[in-house]
Amino acid sequence: METLYKQGLDGRVNAPSKPSHKAKDVVPTAPSSGRESRRKSVDNTKTASAAARAGRFLPKKPASTILTTSLSFENMHLHGDLFVKLLKARRQSFIVQNHWELPEADGMEFDQYDTPASRWIAVHQYGEVLAGIRLTPTTAHCGMYTYMIRDAQRGMLDSIPTDLLYFEAPVSPHIWESSRVFVAKDVPAKIRMRVQANLMSEMIRTAHNLGASEILGLVPAVWSRWIARLDLNAEPAGPVMEIEGTKTQVAKMSLKPDFH
Repeated sequence: METLYKQGLDGRVNAPSKPSHKAKDVVPTAPSSGRESRRKSVDNTKTASAAARAGRFLPKKPASTILTTSLSFENMHLHGDLFVKLLKARRQSFIVQNHWELPEADGMEFDQYDTPASRWIAVHQYGEVLAGIRLTPTTAHCGMYTYMIRDAQRGMLDSIPTDLLYFEAPVSPHIWESSRVFVAKDVPAKIRMRVQANLMSEMIRTAHNLGASEILGLVPAVWSRWIARLDLNAEPAGPVMEIEGTKTQVAKMSLKPDFH
């Protein structure tokens, strides 16, 4: 049998040389294990869980962002600065754009009919007023003034003709006047009709709740377009007039007794 050992020159027996395990130019690497991948998986899970928890506290997008509010001296404090923004929107519409000569102060338009007897409707979105209207009872009386249409007929308002009505201006707890009607010029066309509908619907609802059966309105002469689209019952109550460059007319609207 071949010997397993070699004899050296010095007579000693040497074990066979072992192969060298020292690699040249090789960087040792740790063996692959599932520890790192598991760590990444846990981190991703934590991130997803945190995002899910945060999502629970994000405000949900409302179904409708266009709001309509009926204001009075009694409740306006519940609606922040909405009444102020309404008067500022009126100034923008009537004084800045229509160039009407009306009283103003601190960027707001107002007149002698903005009293506690009146009510105001505001259509608004994201804090901006899109449209508005004022309601005043025909029984109102403040000093020498009553309500705009009647005072104009009596010759007390230089800017409005005295022949604005086909009949004598009524005084009745069941008849209210609408005035200062506007829709902001920059309201997008795609929501303009909706804004008009909200404005008119809230006006009718508010007047009905106040005991009115009719509304006498000093409104833009295009009011018939609104009425036709909204299926409301109204008729002309005076001729078409041009007031400071704007075609205007008095219209009489009958409220349905079963309106809610």
